[in-house]
Amino acid sequence: MRLDIKRILNVPGTKLDLDFCIAQEVLDEVRSVTFASPVHVAGTVENHAGLVTLGMQITFSLAVTCDRCLKETVQDFSYEETHTIVRRLESEDEAEGYIIARSDCIDPEETALTDLLLELPSKMLCREDCKGLCPVCGCDRNETDCGHVI
Repeated sequence: MRLDIKRILNVPGTKLDLDFCIAQEVLDEVRSVTFASPVHVAGTVENHAGLVTLGMQITFSLAVTCDRCLKETVQDFSYEETHTIVRRLESEDEAEGYIIARSDCIDPEETALTDLLLELPSKMLCREDCKGLCPVCGCDRNETDCGHVI
């Protein structure tokens, strides 16, 4: 999804609202997670006195397996992301946090997908206080007290 933002880059005070879902074929290429809902992105590209920003609210659900008790569950996620858009940087080493608008275009879909993958927790839990499985008998300690002391 290429978005031409030349007018916004050139005219302070301009704004473009965004509201889209990331294409399902793009989500299907992500092998590390299973999306249980469309990934919805709402936001704006704005020029505030020459500072151009992309602000996004990214919401979606994932089908996950709890890393402690192995239960399947669906979890909702919502992230707010903000990036500064520039036409170029002195050095590519400075690129973190910036979006470079080559040919006055950006790809908000790619940026949103990258942002959400970077924000995901490293451990997926069915709930914060999940007790997991007993290492002795394998029972789900959320549902039963097997009496084994660990």
